[in-house]
Amino acid sequence: MDIRMLRLGDVLAKTGLSRTAMYDDAAVGLFTKPVKIGARAAAWPAHEVDAVLRARLSGKSNEQLRALVRSLHAARIDDDL
Repeated sequence: MDIRMLRLGDVLAKTGLSRTAMYDDAAVGLFTKPVKIGARAAAWPAHEVDAVLRARLSGKSNEQLRALVRSLHAARIDDDL
């Protein structure tokens, strides 16, 4: 699997969210949390950002979004990298 990572600025540009709104959404399970990629750096897997955006565009409810985010986080653990 080709894994692309998006830094904060790229995620904000892609989603149209503000930094505060994105981190607020992540805190309540409506957006995935970043992955540490270094001592002072974090990024989001591009496929996770795309999945959340597709779900939002298709009109999924907040509970459905939370279920999606939980499954995306669980897949991070299950994937063989």
